[in-house]
Amino acid sequence: MAGDTPSRKRRLRLPGRPEAYKGGSGPAEGGHDTSSAEHSAPLPTPGARDDERGHAASLEAAPHQADHRPDQDGSPGADRPKGGVLRRVTDPARAQLDRVKLDRARIDAVRRGVQRGGQGAKAGLGYLADRVIEIAPRVPVRDLDTLRRQFPGLGPEQLADKLVAGAANASATVGAGIGAAAMLPVPPAMPAELAAEITGVAAVELKLIAELHEVYGLRPPGTLTQRSTAYLTSWAEERGIDPTRPTTVNAALGGQLKRELRQQIMKRMVRNLPNLTPFMVGAAVGAVMNRRDTKKLAAHVRKDLRARQIPWDALPAQPPLERPENPKEIDF
Repeated sequence: MAGDTPSRKRRLRLPGRPEAYKGGSGPAEGGHDTSSAEHSAPLPTPGARDDERGHAASLEAAPHQADHRPDQDGSPGADRPKGGVLRRVTDPARAQLDRVKLDRARIDAVRRGVQRGGQGAKAGLGYLADRVIEIAPRVPVRDLDTLRRQFPGLGPEQLADKLVAGAANASATVGAGIGAAAMLPVPPAMPAELAAEITGVAAVELKLIAELHEVYGLRPPGTLTQRSTAYLTSWAEERGIDPTRPTTVNAALGGQLKRELRQQIMKRMVRNLPNLTPFMVGAAVGAVMNRRDTKKLAAHVRKDLRARQIPWDALPAQPPLERPENPKEIDF
């Protein structure tokens, strides 16, 4: 029949299945409209669950949920940077407080270091003061009769000049020796070298002060220890002792002696620092500076003693000075 599909192109119909097309371009009998079937099928809703696939995927919900997801600190997800990296918002006040605490800790550390250094320096000065106090009674002192026998024909001023010149040479020798020992700088040995120089020069000048008091007829009263304490005060204060005024002697025996000795030792230590210059420069500097300091001390003491001098003719007879048990050897 004209218009029918040839038998060779006609599809076989299975039992129980409706035929899609009988022929031609129209729909088959009993067939349903595919367009109406497609429109009648319900679309999956977001969040709906399928028994086999689970929740249906939705591309529209992802950005909406990401925008409103809160961070750990409670801020909305709009402040979250790209890539999922959390942005840490620092508090300026907290950062300033941390810097202040760090600076305060550093300042406290520096203060503790300075305090420890000051305590060490004070302990060192106290040790040197104890050494000078220990050396003072061991310094051999010549009385007036012995000096007049050793330097016959000299008056008080000429004899005092002789004593000052000898003491200046002795202190210069001590300074030159310490400077020569510091020819090659050894930092750990420098405090010991300064201590040796100070104690050596102190012994020389204590002997000079005691013999100047003998020459001018102003021997302090008391025992060897008391006279040594009076000479220590004269050395620390760079003045003479007036034996006719008990207040000066009592002040010499007071408790402020150690403090004055520490001050004098500190002053000498600062002045003696150039003596440690290496390559024999410190030897020359030490000799010159020690000679100058000894002469300056002698000038101050002689000025005070000269104002209260007792002439040799009017001087009463005095007993000879006792010898120390373990005298320190000082040649001048």
